[in-house]
Amino acid sequence: MPRAEIDDTYAEAFRSVYAEVLITARDRRWLDEAVRAATGNASSTILCDCEAGLDRYVGLGGDESYPTPDGRPGAIVQFHVPRFRKDRLEALEQSLLVRMSQNVMTCPTTACFNVLSDSETFFKLGRKVAFFGDGHQFRAERFGRRGWVVPILSGEFFIERRVGFRDGLMGGNLWFFGATAEGALEAADRAAIAASRVSGVILPFPGGVASSGSKAGSRYSFAIASTYAEYCPTLRDKLGDKSRLPAGVNSVQEIIINGRDLPTIVKATQAAIAASVETPGAAEDLGRQLRRAAGEELCLLAPGEAAGVRATSSVPATPR
Repeated sequence: MPRAEIDDTYAEAFRSVYAEVLITARDRRWLDEAVRAATGNASSTILCDCEAGLDRYVGLGGDESYPTPDGRPGAIVQFHVPRFRKDRLEALEQSLLVRMSQNVMTCPTTACFNVLSDSETFFKLGRKVAFFGDGHQFRAERFGRRGWVVPILSGEFFIERRVGFRDGLMGGNLWFFGATAEGALEAADRAAIAASRVSGVILPFPGGVASSGSKAGSRYSFAIASTYAEYCPTLRDKLGDKSRLPAGVNSVQEIIINGRDLPTIVKATQAAIAASVETPGAAEDLGRQLRRAAGEELCLLAPGEAAGVRATSSVPATPR
């Protein structure tokens, strides 16, 4: 089967501040409800308060090498904000406070635990969430973890007292150029599924795929990002020589990978490439290329190349 052409370049990511939270619930049904709610409306920090997503399922029914404190099904979720924000810590804490109190505590049977327990930096999030208890909340040790118990109508909600945070990366990406819309999407979908199986990363866009890749800046002063016109297939004739879309490409899809560090994102990137490089239809003509200029951390795309080269791009980062 023909293989897609891989543009021999690199993908760039930019630094983030991120937190990881472990959500547990009675069963997978309610766990999924909590994860969907807690990570909703968090695709891109262009307008969302953070970028969030599921890292992996753990404990019962998931990665059992990572047991949950209460022995129930669990899910680790990540929340990222760009490190270049001056209010990054306040922004991340507010995102966590809103999502844990309004999306996790409200979901039946859930509990919430810290993942980055070895981090020297943390938010005293449990105490703030516990104010919902209106004076009836109390400190307690449950499942070997110190936290707060909030009386609620269905019983009790437990949240560990601290949520650690540290520096991570966001915006690692791959572009998929296809002769057809179906081919580009199939390649991106295969890549997203493969990348999501690597622990330590999230793909924050719907289904892991972004259909509207953006560039930094806009002709409108109130917008910080806008459509990447030079790569839009329907603008090829209008832009003429300014179009940067290769001949034969009629659709472009993108995946964005956020994660704990560069080696983890490199691993997810290579898994995505391996899974999508022989996509029928997409690979037959132009397949897809992978490119971006959006930050400081470089992930070389060609398999076997050294990864982790650091450089500073002259192209301003797109604040996703």
